[in-house]
Amino acid sequence: MSADQAKFHVGDEVGFKLEGSDFTGFIDKGYNNSFLITFESSDPEIIDKYHNKVVINNKQLKMIKAAPQPDPEPEEDEEDSK
Repeated sequence: MSADQAKFHVGDEVGFKLEGSDFTGFIDKGYNNSFLITFESSDPEIIDKYHNKVVINNKQLKMIKAAPQPDPEPEEDEEDSK
């Protein structure tokens, strides 16, 4: 995973350019150097061409809002109660 890739996680809201227009969307899945983004558009041509999903190179993404990341669960010491 590259340093650029490590900045983003599934669920993050990101901004990107598509066909000269700015869009925002949410990361659905990560690949080696890109992400699958779900987005909405009011342009019928964009909707018809992309069906509200697009793969964007991670270097072309801008973070808008990070998704909450689960904290690693601390290991609890189990004590025997006798």
